[in-house]
Amino acid sequence: MEPFKNNFSMQLVNCIASHLQKHITSFERKTFEDPIQRELEDLELKDRAQLIADHVHLALPDNHKKRARVLRAMLHPDDAGQPSDKQGIRGWGIFPLTMVVGQHGLDDFDGSLLLLKDMTRLFSSEFGIRYFLLADQDRTLSIMRGWMNDPCHHVRRLVSEGTRPRLPWAMQLPRLIDDPTPMLPILEALRDDEEEYVRRSVANHLNDIAKDHPDLIAQLAKDWIQGAGKSRLKLIRHACRTLIKQGHPSALNVFGFGKPKLLLDTLIIKTKKVELGGALIFSTGLQPTSKKPQSLVIDYLVHFRKANGKLASKVFKWKKVMLQPGELLRLQRSHSIRPITTRRYYNGRHAVSLRINGQDFGFAEFDLIVPDSETVV
Repeated sequence: MEPFKNNFSMQLVNCIASHLQKHITSFERKTFEDPIQRELEDLELKDRAQLIADHVHLALPDNHKKRARVLRAMLHPDDAGQPSDKQGIRGWGIFPLTMVVGQHGLDDFDGSLLLLKDMTRLFSSEFGIRYFLLADQDRTLSIMRGWMNDPCHHVRRLVSEGTRPRLPWAMQLPRLIDDPTPMLPILEALRDDEEEYVRRSVANHLNDIAKDHPDLIAQLAKDWIQGAGKSRLKLIRHACRTLIKQGHPSALNVFGFGKPKLLLDTLIIKTKKVELGGALIFSTGLQPTSKKPQSLVIDYLVHFRKANGKLASKVFKWKKVMLQPGELLRLQRSHSIRPITTRRYYNGRHAVSLRINGQDFGFAEFDLIVPDSETVV
């Protein structure tokens, strides 16, 4: 699979140059293309986008109105999701253009937001719009509220996605991290949008909020689930995924997963020594103490050894079951422990435990063997 960074290629740069040349009489193509070509190959995705954005900015007129006219004239008339071509810029090519607007368009606040709205139908303006939220959140949200019923679902999604407090790859929004309440009426207005694309963004936005305000989202889920149809129920489940994984009791209760009434019969490690790249195998037995059936969310935690010898746990999803009265439930799991770029492994004692409906059960140890050549991954 070709790396994402290759979406910002010299072919795209040449295409952007062709459109700049159409609309700027003083444009010097060689001056635009040559500096980008010298640096592009050694850069990763976001740095490539920034490099292109910097040179587009230098090529555009200084006057904000004229800049906006050139950028708007460069936009492709068709939002079919195909690459940029002689008709205009679209897809990944829009990303650096939104960066230009975000980084250099604050002096024409309303006009720049309108331009980002027009751009988002061709590629999301979720990154560019954050400069305006950071500069003046109240003014930006006031304008974006008018987009909630826009005929274009890309615009409606931007209202939710662009305001996510912890949007991946993007600048965080500290005011909305501290106080997400300005967004709640907006997200509620979008929760039953006809497009899954929009509803998915609402769920992801709520999941962002849950990382800082878990009780708020648990209560919101409880409120929203009343009379919820299939689509909204799916949204709420996705919005609460972090809370469910963390075992938040109120969130679990929203979905019918109450306090578990059971005893841990066994938690047995079948592979007492695991080499990096191999599999941890463990089994368990659960004995109910309730006379009623119980819905259970069963997860497990692997407690990884750190450099200082202490353990740090990571939760992994396992399964959902209905445990009947008097039933001894026996389960077995194989968990691969292989090199990944986001974790450093250390030789020594590790452990595994269970988390059932938010409560922790058991603790069983095993030894991880890390060859010297694979200590750092």
